[in-house]
Amino acid sequence: MARRQERATCGGCWLPWLGLALLPLAVLPAAAPGSCPSACYCVATPELVQCRYEKLEEPPKELPDTVHNLSITGSNLSILHPAAFAARPLPDLRLLRLRHDNIHTIEDMALQGLPALRTLDLSHNPLLWVAAGAFAGVPLLRTLQLNQALLAAPLEEQLALALRNLSLRRLELAGNALRALPATLLPAGLEELDLRNNSLQRLTAAELRSLEAPGLRGLRLTLGANPLSCDCALRPFLAWLRAATARVPDARNLRCAGPPPLRGAALLRLRPEGLACAAAEGGEPGRLETASYVFFGIVLALIGIVFLMVLYLNRRGIKRWLHNLREACRDQMEGYHYRYEQDADPRRTNAMGTPGL
Repeated sequence: MARRQERATCGGCWLPWLGLALLPLAVLPAAAPGSCPSACYCVATPELVQCRYEKLEEPPKELPDTVHNLSITGSNLSILHPAAFAARPLPDLRLLRLRHDNIHTIEDMALQGLPALRTLDLSHNPLLWVAAGAFAGVPLLRTLQLNQALLAAPLEEQLALALRNLSLRRLELAGNALRALPATLLPAGLEELDLRNNSLQRLTAAELRSLEAPGLRGLRLTLGANPLSCDCALRPFLAWLRAATARVPDARNLRCAGPPPLRGAALLRLRPEGLACAAAEGGEPGRLETASYVFFGIVLALIGIVFLMVLYLNRRGIKRWLHNLREACRDQMEGYHYRYEQDADPRRTNAMGTPGL
């Protein structure tokens, strides 16, 4: 009995120590400045903050100052105001993704406070206005992704002003229904340009010349999933593509979208002389065909005029020839008529029937 009581007493000796060990876990830590925002989750190595589909109306302010990558997706940021990310300095932020955030306006100095930012992703936002100083606070920006972000409004001139002082190395413009090469958006020194899934039918001779500018001779383009029209207007681009295949990484995958006989054909297997000119409303092939029809009509008109002049100058001879032809026909008809009368005379018939008389 005494041994049982001793064991029970000693068994309760470790309970205070256990309580002291669990006390730090039972007390919730207060949100320290610069801790992970409540609407996001963080990964420590490397510092990564992701905020997904939390319907944020402004960037979170309680971000860790050591964050390297920040991703905000599916929110409703709408307008990036000046110094939108400067509530707390983020000197190490290098990658900022703002996809599907319904951003339509980027004001001057919106990215102030991000001195180390090198990659900015604004894809899948209905951009309507980009201020001239929108990217003034990120001098080290090298990659800008604007995939499916230029569908709501034509922003080429605004972006050209906003990018004029940057030294971009990669620009992504996929899925923006572009019908021409955005030459004004190509700063000197650009190395990669993504134009996939647009509405490009060809690159014109003028656009190809712009790619040979001193600061763009090393530019690489990706052009897949564009509705390339394989007619005679494609010949300059086809010749350039054959000579600069290394500048188009997906050159071997480019296919014709039309005309129907060439649909699906690989561009690099086509011969320039085999590309026929098809009529296109308002296009160069259509104008060439129209000009050929006009020229053919003019030639026919000249031939007709010459023929009428010949008839006019020889009207007397033609009249004499027609008169002689008419007299000859008349003599021939009179001969036939005389023979018919002779054959139809009954006396001549009776005389031929009685030879003995």
